[in-house]
Amino acid sequence: MPFILKKFRTVKGKKLHQFLINDVGVTSSFAQKLIAKGRIFDENKRQIKTNEFLDCNFIEISLFEGQTKGLNPTFITSDFAIFDKPSGIMVHPISKNTQYTLLDEIRYHFGDEANLAHRIDLETSGLVLVSRHKKSDIILKNMFEKRDYKKEYLAIVEGKISKNLKIQTPIKKAIDSKIGVKMQISCNGKKSLTFIKPISYNPKNNQTFIKAIPKTGRQHQIRVHLHSIGHRIIGDPIYGMDENIADRYLTKRLSPQERIKFIGHSRLLLHSHSLEFRYKDKNYKILSDKSFFDRGALPNNNPNPAT
Repeated sequence: MPFILKKFRTVKGKKLHQFLINDVGVTSSFAQKLIAKGRIFDENKRQIKTNEFLDCNFIEISLFEGQTKGLNPTFITSDFAIFDKPSGIMVHPISKNTQYTLLDEIRYHFGDEANLAHRIDLETSGLVLVSRHKKSDIILKNMFEKRDYKKEYLAIVEGKISKNLKIQTPIKKAIDSKIGVKMQISCNGKKSLTFIKPISYNPKNNQTFIKAIPKTGRQHQIRVHLHSIGHRIIGDPIYGMDENIADRYLTKRLSPQERIKFIGHSRLLLHSHSLEFRYKDKNYKILSDKSFFDRGALPNNNPNPAT
């Protein structure tokens, strides 16, 4: 579990915030975060508030301590790094009980100030940009808010796509759905734009290998847009699926064998392949260092050019 309780001997009569900075050695902003999130307790497990003077011998702090499973960054600078995330790994914990996420590796390699600059879905594999300290975190998150970057994805979809496509239907949260994370096409949704470029077509499986270039950043955007035009991404456990099957998958009640049987593949065949941006007057274009096909996407296929 990434959250652990660490015990510290106190200095009685000192304000909690000042004690955290002077004696524990954390920054003022991190001290405020710990207090605001209720992660500091006295000997009786009572949460301590920011303006309190310490009147106990020890305090315990609930800290996120990153663990590693051997996933290393593929590109590193003094300000940021790139991870090539496998499919099936969340980027960020959803509760204190979440056992392992990409954030574990980020904090393990780069410390408490390192953070995600953006997120990709649990099912999606590929490039994730992370900041190594507070200053770069502000710059990179601002870059993503302004969309001052270019991302390209690779995917394998059902059916034949023989020409470049521009999909610009709005997207919003799905209504009347038992799947809480599901999105849908809607004229009342947010503006969304995705470009699709076919790379090759496999007539045996009736599948097309494509490049997807999202120009907006809506939740599940590529997945929703492709499904909306009849080209569901292979292995998508939500879009194009019976909601009872999708619910069983999301609540971890679907075995690996059942997943392949009902959903069509052991993973979602969507991969964040390329990330291009400008940082401190220098241009970067980062490519995934692993072939999409080497990940077992199409082990027995020899796709033909899409024509």
